[in-house]
Formats: sequence, structure tokens, C-alpha cells
Amino acid sequence: MVSFPSLSRPKLVPAIGLLLLLAVLPVRAEDATTVFADTSKIVAIGGSITEIVYALGEEGHLVARDSTSRYPEAALKLPDVGYMRQLSPEGVLSVNPSGILALHGSGPKEAVDVLRKSSVPFIEVPEHYTHDGILEKIRLVGKALGVDAKADRLAAEVGAGLKAAEKQTASIKERKRILFVLSTQGGKILAAGSDTAADGIVRLAGGVNAVEGFSGYKQMSDEAVVTAKPDVILMMDNAGPAVSDDELFSNPSIASTPAGLARKVIRMDGGYLLGFGPRSAEAIHDLAVSLYGGQVTD
Repeated sequence: MVSFPSLSRPKLVPAIGLLLLLAVLPVRAEDATTVFADTSKIVAIGGSITEIVYALGEEGHLVARDSTSRYPEAALKLPDVGYMRQLSPEGVLSVNPSGILALHGSGPKEAVDVLRKSSVPFIEVPEHYTHDGILEKIRLVGKALGVDAKADRLAAEVGAGLKAAEKQTASIKERKRILFVLSTQGGKILAAGSDTAADGIVRLAGGVNAVEGFSGYKQMSDEAVVTAKPDVILMMDNAGPAVSDDELFSNPSIASTPAGLARKVIRMDGGYLLGFGPRSAEAIHDLAVSLYGGQVTD
């Protein structure tokens, strides 16, 4: 995974935090425990995990959530045990949970190791930035809570929505090149490569990631940005200090690209765009419409 030693400034923590959580390479969990014996007091760690629990109608089992769990709005009423990649074992265990349901990438490793060794069952849900990965996540959350039938129904519903959303761009021949920009700190572009949520959602929406040659999120040279030739810049809303259009397009490397010349930028809520959960079909549709307009078919 790419490290970011120069990105520790407080003002960038929200944006970097969300993306670092979403940049983790997908790894399948190997926990022996896949079903909670007691589902009465579950801590959900990871925004999509919490969202799936609510979509299953099983939110009554939740006793707490992490700070990335901001949808639906009702989840905000739950106690917050902290940011999922900066967990404190004491904080998570302070709510006396009967189980911990965590998205892969929760950390730090030392904290997760402590939680795994505690008497509280810990189930990790893998993350894959694909159509099938979303459905797998739903089924595994449902299994953990003992509601497999509900999870199968939700997965079928979400799967149908995903197929429909992906089909809407199937006939488009001229694919837009998309540069996902996390930040422009110090005039340098921090962008999404392969094996990221941003790369996954761009592909599902019928776009092409303009970045090649690296995985994760990495600072790009000016030359690399120009060479990428993006048609569109994609950024997150509500994830740290906003970067204005003037600031973005005054960046020399961005300014000389097709996206810069056309001043084409799309901004979407980070959790919605990159969550890979029950709302992903809607996010794919919305992104596709922003990219292709009337070319998107119903």
C-alpha cells in the first residue's frame, strides 16, 4: 500500500482518511467465526457495513458504529467508537458488544489484533470493488447476523439494480477518461490508481481510469497528469476542505489537459460514490449521467 508521509496535516485528515480506508487491496477474510452466536449488541465498523445492516432491517442489533458510518441519518444517533483505521480497542469494547462486524481494512493492525484476541467475536468482511463484491458483502453481513434469507433478497434486488445501471452505458463507444483527484496539496495531484474504490466505480459507470501503472492512491508528477489526458476530473464532496474550481483548474498540469481546457469536474459525496454498498447502483447511474448525459439509456 502506498504511504503518505507528507500528508499528515490535520486539514486533510477527513479526505485522506476516507480514501485510505477505500484504498486497501481486497483480501478475503479467513476468520473461523462467520455467524454471531449473540447478535444483541453489534458494533459495525465501516460505512457500507452499517448501511447494509440498515438495508436488511436489522439495525436494532447495533449498539455502536464507526465515524465513517454516516448513512442512513439514523445511524448518527448511535455511539461513535472512532475512525475505522484508528480504532482504540478500549473504545470499541467500552460499549460491551456481543460482536464486532468490521470491514476489511479496519485498523491499526495492533488494535485489531487486540480485538480479535478479546472474548468478543470478531468478523471481518472482505472488500472487492466490483459488482460481485457488493453482493458478497451483503450476503456475508446477513450471514453474520443470522438473516441469510433477507440478505439473499437484498442481494438480488441490489444485483438487479447494478445490472441495469451497468447496461445503461453498454452502447457508449467513446469512453471518457477520468482522473480521480483526492487532493491538490502543495500543487501536487494525489490521484487514484488501480485496486481502489475510485477505479472500481469509474469502470462500473462506463468510464476509463486515466491513470495507469500504479495501484492505490499516489502523488503524480505534473508530466504524468498531462500524459494521462483526462476528459473529466472526479472529486469527493464532504470529505475535508473543498477545492474550488478556480483552484483546481489553475493547477498547471490540470489546466493543459482536456478536462482542464473544458473545466470539466464532477463532485459527488464520498460515502455515496465510493461506499460499494446498497446504494451503488444509484451512484453508478448518477456518475454515468454526469459523464455521458443523454447517451445513458434507460
